Amino acid sequence: MRFELSIVNGKTVFEIVRARRAECIDIVRDAYLAHAQGKSVNPDSYFLRFPDKPDCRIIALPAYIGDGFDVAGLKWIASYPANVQRGFPRASAVLVLNSYDTGYPFAILESSIISAARTAASAALAAYWLSGRSRRAHSLGIVGTGFIARYVYDFLVDTGWAIEAVQLYDRSPLESEKFRSTACRLDRHRRVTIVSDVEQLIRTSDLILFTTVASEPHISDVALFEHNPLVLHLSLRDLAPEILLRSQNVVDDVEHVMKAKTSPHLAEQQTGNRGFVTGTLAEIMTARRSVDRSRPIIFSPFGMGMLDVAVGKWVYDQAVAAGEDLRLSDFFYETVR
Repeated sequence: MRFELSIVNGKTVFEIVRARRAECIDIVRDAYLAHAQGKSVNPDSYFLRFPDKPDCRIIALPAYIGDGFDVAGLKWIASYPANVQRGFPRASAVLVLNSYDTGYPFAILESSIISAARTAASAALAAYWLSGRSRRAHSLGIVGTGFIARYVYDFLVDTGWAIEAVQLYDRSPLESEKFRSTACRLDRHRRVTIVSDVEQLIRTSDLILFTTVASEPHISDVALFEHNPLVLHLSLRDLAPEILLRSQNVVDDVEHVMKAKTSPHLAEQQTGNRGFVTGTLAEIMTARRSVDRSRPIIFSPFGMGMLDVAVGKWVYDQAVAAGEDLRLSDFFYETVR
């Protein structure tokens, strides 16, 4: 048997995702539904940490997904926050895809973009379903205006969201300025403003996106959410447990999100139970659970490796079909025994 290994670089990944964002959301939807039907294997993530670099980590996310995907893989993603001050992105990643039949790796893809795309697609999918299948927001408030925020914004705008106003907050105002000037489509909104008060942003936004690097809750005032916004809590550790306990909480996977001191994990520790969880996004999409705007709605996705594998396989298929992969026919040695 002949074994080949394809390399798909970041430029190719970027161009495929940019041209097909709606399709990427469909892939994430199908992956969530397959996972809910037990057609995936998604072990816990493995965190490599360093005693002298407490803010840094490299995470391994192994996974398998069937139901037409039929592929296994591993995302290996590093997060080094100090990289931002050095002038390059915080995160770097690769994704290895393995044949379900033989176990042999058949592709290696640049994966910081795949990771951002699956996260953004998940957020856009949740925003659609949790807002009653609407694509309208009076004001989108973005807390943390980095790489992931840009991807979520692009996925929303490019899939038809009508957003009247955008408010930007970052601990570094320069990051917000850069986001406004390089990421925002100013012609798509009545106004785009940079704010210095995160609490005011929360009070005046009906769709709120958290994409920070917070390691512990920094938003604790439950009164800020009295207007019942939809919150895409992607960074997972921004909100105090008290806020979650007064909200409707939707997650990607209940077991996976209850770890690593996420806000849902802290809420579970405080209450001793998981009764505050309304359900999973898959349960919302299949009408097994429901939400309404009588209380805040908070989507807290831990992020699962099976999403990276599903999106990575889709990107790989697109790259191969277009002849945009680098094919190595002699990567494996002595493949006959």
